[in-house]
Amino acid sequence: MDVQGLKVLVIDDSNTIRRTAKTLLVKAGCDVATASDGFDSLAKIVGIKPDIIFIDIMMPRLDGYQTCALIKNNAEFKSTPVIMLSSKDGLFDKAKGRVVGADDYLTKPFGRAELLDALERYVAT
Repeated sequence: MDVQGLKVLVIDDSNTIRRTAKTLLVKAGCDVATASDGFDSLAKIVGIKPDIIFIDIMMPRLDGYQTCALIKNNAEFKSTPVIMLSSKDGLFDKAKGRVVGADDYLTKPFGRAELLDALERYVAT
């Protein structure tokens, strides 16, 4: 699987999760940007133009569902894969993610294999 140079945006209010995801993805050859919440991500997304986005569900100010909906309602990013991140593995959370346009759902804590599997399913060539 070739993920070299893929642009990834990781949006999570947890510094630990952002750092962990960034470290794992950079080691795999991805170009990774991070944002601490939905507002921060919306300010960065246009300049980054990510190939895939990972969004935490539970964040202050603008949660993951609201952020995903805003991204998917933008014509430029409508087809960008969005993977929701949550510590809950609930059916309701997954269903709500689908309603706002999320492409998939990863349960935290996740590892290298889960992140790379998501890249392979949605963007790797």
